[in-house]
Amino acid sequence: MKRVGVIGGGQLAWMMGGAAKKLGVELIVQTPSVNDPSVAIAQDTVLAPVDDATATAVLAKKCDVITFENEFVNLDALSLLAKQGVCFLPKLKALAPLLDKYNQRCYLRDLGLPVPKFFALEGDWEKLFLVPPSPPLPPSQLCFPVVLKARRHGYDGQGTFIVKDIKTLKQKIEASYIESDISQSLFLLEEFIPFERELAIIAARSVTGEVVTYPVVETQQEEQVCRRVIAPAEMTSELAAEIEEIAHTLLNSLEVVGVFGIELFLTEDGKVLVNEIAPRTHNSGHFTLDACETSQFEQHLRAVCGLPLGNTALLCPRAVMVNLLGYEDSQSDYMTKRQQLQQIPQAHVYWYGKTESRPGRKLGHVTVLLENTRDANLVSAIAHNIESIWYSN
Repeated sequence: MKRVGVIGGGQLAWMMGGAAKKLGVELIVQTPSVNDPSVAIAQDTVLAPVDDATATAVLAKKCDVITFENEFVNLDALSLLAKQGVCFLPKLKALAPLLDKYNQRCYLRDLGLPVPKFFALEGDWEKLFLVPPSPPLPPSQLCFPVVLKARRHGYDGQGTFIVKDIKTLKQKIEASYIESDISQSLFLLEEFIPFERELAIIAARSVTGEVVTYPVVETQQEEQVCRRVIAPAEMTSELAAEIEEIAHTLLNSLEVVGVFGIELFLTEDGKVLVNEIAPRTHNSGHFTLDACETSQFEQHLRAVCGLPLGNTALLCPRAVMVNLLGYEDSQSDYMTKRQQLQQIPQAHVYWYGKTESRPGRKLGHVTVLLENTRDANLVSAIAHNIESIWYSN
């Protein structure tokens, strides 16, 4: 029986539980709290922060291979363990260009993949702006609004700000410096993309170099947090092929083993830009638990265990996934609302078992499988129904 160590104990590790049981894999997780979701499904637990390499050394003795549920790790410290023979998949060299978002942007650009215009926030950064801008804007310049991003540890909208003027930008940088005791060099600036839609693709690569992709999905965000995922996204076959090629190029360049999530912008003139890379299973792939022959979680375990990759085909014409986000500070399990959600035809409700709710926190999700592929109003109606139940307060 293969023993897989997972650094991180949130819902992404928890959702590996069913796949692990199916494949005969033991999961051992490294996570800071006994209340974290994955503790309930793990065969063993190392209670420690995910960036504690000393704890990871303990984890390594309990398993055959170590993988990642999140990317908030200390690569330098883990590299010492890798030199001692600890097997990490994906390999640390595949993660190295991605964990800092500025470095990630540089890697994608140098690979020839399309990305928004971006700059490191350093030195005399105010010279990046022409105020007022004089079109056409030079390649070395930005104009407002812009996107300010933390280079590390940003997720679910945290560390990402849309800024409309230079005064607000200065205030945001100064506030972050005071609150976090970090320097401006830990931010980057990006051009704001007035996109038509946001898209995503889940891709996996095996130890033998085989790459498979799932159907491209549309993601709908509010306040930089994903609220809904529609699978598959409506698009031409040419556009889908272009996005699949981006995934193949990226995973093969990095020599990844495992599942990656790739977020993209579709611009108003039909161009695709890569937004961000998640070097792990991803929220945009939760629909695969019920709508695909092989879920992204099973696929990830298959890859890191050296098993053949599974079929990514949809089992239904369409699916819509809605995140259940916290909207208050509470310790409720919202059982009544969850029971109401379960009454929706073809609904699959996942509750992550978190002990505390707070605004914006991902507490669970609902996926509804659809037979009707053409009625766009039906997708909106189902999402609205779920949200009217969940946010009824």
